[in-house]
Amino acid sequence: MSTSDAERVKASYESHFGRKLVFIFIAAIMLLLLAVFSLGIGAVNFSVTETAGALLGRSTRMARTIIWNIRVPRVLTAILVGSGLAVAGAALQSLLRNPLASPYTLGISHAAAFGAAFSVVVLGAGSSGGAGGNIVFNNPYITVLSAFGWSMITVFIIVTLGRLKNSSPVTLILTGIALGSLFTAGYTVMQSFADQSELSSIVFWTFGDVGRTNWLQLAIIAVVVIPVALYFVYRSWQFRAMSSGDETAKSLGVKPKRLRLIGTLLAGLITALMVSFVGIIGFVGLVVPHIVRRFIGGEERSLIPASCLVGSILLLGSDTAARTVVAPIVLPVGILTSFLGVPLFIYLVIRGKEYW
Repeated sequence: MSTSDAERVKASYESHFGRKLVFIFIAAIMLLLLAVFSLGIGAVNFSVTETAGALLGRSTRMARTIIWNIRVPRVLTAILVGSGLAVAGAALQSLLRNPLASPYTLGISHAAAFGAAFSVVVLGAGSSGGAGGNIVFNNPYITVLSAFGWSMITVFIIVTLGRLKNSSPVTLILTGIALGSLFTAGYTVMQSFADQSELSSIVFWTFGDVGRTNWLQLAIIAVVVIPVALYFVYRSWQFRAMSSGDETAKSLGVKPKRLRLIGTLLAGLITALMVSFVGIIGFVGLVVPHIVRRFIGGEERSLIPASCLVGSILLLGSDTAARTVVAPIVLPVGILTSFLGVPLFIYLVIRGKEYW
């Protein structure tokens, strides 16, 4: 290669790398602005100055209560759940070399829905009552533990069968689809045995809602999501090596079978945890990595951190819209992400270029 050719290659790489950094920087600024906007909007609106004053403890008691007790946990939950679902989807698509891989298509969300229905019907965790016949959970932690437990059972089944079948990506995808169908059938059976109040509780839980969490639950989500996301970022070069095939990855010192199993387990762990706390939120893990690839390509070292930011933006923006579009009615954010995700994904399939 001549000196001029080497310089052109270097300039092209620097330009491409710079575009990735600009995209990540813009996404970070957008997330920050959206978070400030989301904190100030709702049943009671606050200006940017009032919001900042409440965060710093220099506003009225009512403003501090609304901001710190209601909106800050909601915004942080949306950011963490959005980033967690997106990074899980990006990691699974890279590990399994399948553009349709996501926590939803692997059946983890279906298992959580079955677990919630099981806790309501069998364990008596949900009923209707209180003022105005509102839906209440007698012990919400039973529902959380049941949803999480059944989700992790699904993950362990997928990982175990993957080991028995030498971790074939196709095997893992097909196993997830089969388990998703099984748990969907079980969820329907639970609905059939539920009375009216139990059925209301089941339906209420399956609507994804980032406003359910408290500070303790938010801390649990953060303690799990942040280290797992950092692990995926740290292993991103190995994901890239696997994109050329397992044999090529082995020649570079990567253990593809082990990495695939550990990555699938960790992606399933954060998905199970988040779904058990906030319910089912579809399409974030599937669509966000494709949006990022559309702008900066599929190189995992930039794809994974960028997916975290875009996933947070998508879910936080959807939740903000769900709280304000038909206020005072608050729409379930899981429904809104599905309405946004389906046409967006179809558009990306039609107009997007091939990355696999």
